Amino acid sequence: MLNITENRPNCSNELKGLQAPEKNRLPGLHLSARNLLLSLLVLFVLFLFLPWTQNIQATGKVTTLRPEQRPQTIHATIPGRIEHWYVTEGQFVKKGDTIVHLSEVKSEYFDPALVARVESQLSAKTGAIASYGGKADALEAQIAAMQRERENKIGQIERKIEQARLKIISDSLKVQQAKIDLQVAQRQFNGTKALYDKGIKSLTEFEEKRLKLQEAETKMVAAENQLATSQNDLGIYRVELSLNRNEYDNKIAKSQSDRFSTLSEQYDTRATVSKLEIERENYARRANFYYIVAPQDAYIVKAIAPGIGEIVKEGEAVVTIQPADYQLAVEMYVRPIDLPLLSTGSRVRFLFDGWPAFFFSGWPGVSLGTFGGNVVAIDRNISPNGKFRVLVAPDLNDQKWPEAIQPGGGAKGIALLNNVPMWYELWRVLNGFPPDLYQNEPADEKASGMVPKAPIKSAK
Repeated sequence: MLNITENRPNCSNELKGLQAPEKNRLPGLHLSARNLLLSLLVLFVLFLFLPWTQNIQATGKVTTLRPEQRPQTIHATIPGRIEHWYVTEGQFVKKGDTIVHLSEVKSEYFDPALVARVESQLSAKTGAIASYGGKADALEAQIAAMQRERENKIGQIERKIEQARLKIISDSLKVQQAKIDLQVAQRQFNGTKALYDKGIKSLTEFEEKRLKLQEAETKMVAAENQLATSQNDLGIYRVELSLNRNEYDNKIAKSQSDRFSTLSEQYDTRATVSKLEIERENYARRANFYYIVAPQDAYIVKAIAPGIGEIVKEGEAVVTIQPADYQLAVEMYVRPIDLPLLSTGSRVRFLFDGWPAFFFSGWPGVSLGTFGGNVVAIDRNISPNGKFRVLVAPDLNDQKWPEAIQPGGGAKGIALLNNVPMWYELWRVLNGFPPDLYQNEPADEKASGMVPKAPIKSAK
């Protein structure tokens, strides 16, 4: 048609009654299917732009938040024989309640008065310490007395030595005087003799001078003897001084040796007293270990050594308890590839075993029967199963966890990550990218694409 005229041919009326157009006309069912497919395509396109919450799913089990709140085993501190059980399995006990009574099995502890006997030995040794102290004080006083006596004795001898020295000086002067007198008498005698030989002096005068000479010689010898005696006395006093010093030094040294020996015995006795005190305290405390008591309010879970008369070793497990007061938590194990996506404070949703729940992955808001939690700790080392343990505590701003949940129950955790469009999540899964590899650009940049997100460092 060239559209050179405004007249339009109307062929509809001409086709009526013809068989070929009637046979090739599309039925109404085909038109409905086409419309349905178009509607589904539109819904699918709209579905691709719905928000989707990325998540990491991991299995775990219910535990407690603090280590002391977890099931624990009570061990025997000392070896003993089970005499009596005071509890039954499943019973609630308070802190300090007696669980089981043990009797002694070692022969060195059979004496029931063992603590009293050690106390008696301790009293005796304590009295010995006081005695040794008194002896040491007496020896110290004796040493002080001997030191004073030595000083007095030495002082006396030193004064005698000084007197002897002065006497030697005096005797030396007497010897000098005697020498002068002897010289004078000798000159007089020689002069008188010469005059006597010439007949000038009489025999009487000559005899007088000879007598005086002899007297002078006698005095000279006497003075020299006296000087020698004084010098000898000085030597004797000096020897006496040395002997006295040595004598008192020996006495004082012996007393000091006795005193040090006494102090040594006193210190040895103090060491013995310390050992006895330790033994007494150990024996007294050992008596308290005959009764195994509950360390906290708890429930008796299982008696590991139930038999009466059964002997348990030191450190052997006797009974298992579950603390009564605890705060629930979940420990779940995540793959190493997912660990960098988690951090302290990350949100997690849980499905507990035995608790009805409906969870729609990607839309936690429409899920039912799930409970919230926050990551509080991430292990630094990998677990034996090849995964990392993550501890999650209840979210205080979310629904409270059911009271029927007990430690040890199973749980499935879903760690919630970023919200992304559905088309992006499909694209990420098809390409094998981990969650959170990309994030939306900031809103103020008005960008329509996705920008790479900085790599998330794993916790160190």
